[in-house]
Amino acid sequence: MGNREKLLDGAQQCLLEKGYAATTARDIAAAAGVSLAAINYHFRTTEALLNEALRRALDQWGDELERALTGEPGGSTPADPGERFVAIWDRVIASVTANRSLWTMQFELVTRLGRQAAPESPWAAAQVEAEAALAALFHGIDPAAEPELARAVGGLYQALLAGVVVQHLVAPERAMSGRDLALALRAVCERLAASGSSAAVQKV
Repeated sequence: MGNREKLLDGAQQCLLEKGYAATTARDIAAAAGVSLAAINYHFRTTEALLNEALRRALDQWGDELERALTGEPGGSTPADPGERFVAIWDRVIASVTANRSLWTMQFELVTRLGRQAAPESPWAAAQVEAEAALAALFHGIDPAAEPELARAVGGLYQALLAGVVVQHLVAPERAMSGRDLALALRAVCERLAASGSSAAVQKV
């Protein structure tokens, strides 16, 4: 393994253990077992190195999220839509518990992006892809055929995902389970349906 890969591994280790803001160039060099000068040689700045390590960690998070959402290869997912919903969310929650540092890192990224005048295009594109994937997984919506519906439904699940993760990171003893989410959404849908018309629902 060359120094560049060692630096990326060291930076990712520091990101998981310390977080973005608390990681220094010396921390990364020590974790990688290379000199401080190697950071400048391969990445020019510590920030550039951390950003590259963050992107790599996010790729791993994406793989972990995909496993949680779709299940292990050969595993079974209930055919009933309600049970399927619960099973998917319970897998996501189990992943948050088992990979706490990896999930926490996503909120550091959000904080950094929130300070920028405009989001970086790779992250904005990733959000669009996430909305489409979630809409397809939970509701079988084809983003190509129904782009607006996919954006809305996928965006709802993305918002739910962020909230559920926060709950399980901050106060897991009070956090919602898959069945809690199903119960709550059924109640919300019943209330919306009682409004009497699609036009009225759109005003809620």
